[in-house]
Amino acid sequence: MMPETVGVLGSLGVEFEHGEGRNFRGISFIQSDAQVSADFPKGQGIGLRRTLLHSRLVARAEECGVRFLWKTPVTGIVAGADGGDVQVPQRTIRARWIVGADGQGSRVRKWSGLDSTQRIQQRYASRRHYRVKPWSGYMEIHWASNAQVYVTPTGEKEVCIVVMGQDGGDASFESMLSEMPVLSEKLSRAQLSSRERGAASVMRTLQNVQNHNIALLGDASGGVDAITGEGLHLAFRQAISLADAMAANDLTKYQRAHRKLARRPMFMSHLMLWLCRHPRVRSQIVRLTQDKPELFARLLATHAGKQSPAHLVAFGAQLGFQLLADLKDGYPCTG
Repeated sequence: MMPETVGVLGSLGVEFEHGEGRNFRGISFIQSDAQVSADFPKGQGIGLRRTLLHSRLVARAEECGVRFLWKTPVTGIVAGADGGDVQVPQRTIRARWIVGADGQGSRVRKWSGLDSTQRIQQRYASRRHYRVKPWSGYMEIHWASNAQVYVTPTGEKEVCIVVMGQDGGDASFESMLSEMPVLSEKLSRAQLSSRERGAASVMRTLQNVQNHNIALLGDASGGVDAITGEGLHLAFRQAISLADAMAANDLTKYQRAHRKLARRPMFMSHLMLWLCRHPRVRSQIVRLTQDKPELFARLLATHAGKQSPAHLVAFGAQLGFQLLADLKDGYPCTG
């Protein structure tokens, strides 16, 4: 989780004790011929098991008076302007508000008629945990020809590795390890501490995220590609905005807030995916920012929400001029 995510969790009353998870100070971009790193402009990120995060969220919700109905599948909903019904086995629950926070394949989205999608992109990811001491204080993004590999410390003796690609073959660990000998060597003697799991990473934009007394939240309401690391942060910020809209008895306020919250993460998603599709340009940028790390620091500040996308446009112009200058001076232009 990025520093912004840790901050918004704290505002919700969810915190982690010393020794739970592992902090990281910034992000590194790594490719075969270059590497550049930058610290977050404020705070630290944290890597931890999702099961730990889940237990903290459940505990905090119970403190706030939430009553959970575990192993009680919702089989349907009926909504109206002044309330609705949630159907579960053997009974119907009357609800003032219905929130669909049921993930990418949301049934609430379908039942409520909110599944009209403006655009959608999908990629694939595989994840493993390795029992090995983290070798860096940064979250690393390794770039390969058709995939990206994320290395996040999650404990004193554990790292999480995620491989992402356009299709299942690109997201395979076998393909990644054969193309990245340095990373492969670091993992060669490490034991797996979890079973490998795969998932689809979907970037989706919906026309609407609310209808009558129903609202969608998190991945059910659309989402950004996992390459940004912004999914959880976006969901927690959406939850706060949704609560404000409920208090005002006006879910259209949530609709407007949802669009505003998604702008920067969506912008960064498109930028990162563009770098994935143009490896020659991305390779040049990594080499250039290795020589001029202040440029990479500005990019990370925008990604962390400390600068606006307008600053990123200025950064892009500066970077473009620098690339042209380097090419004029004979800077290598190979991919």
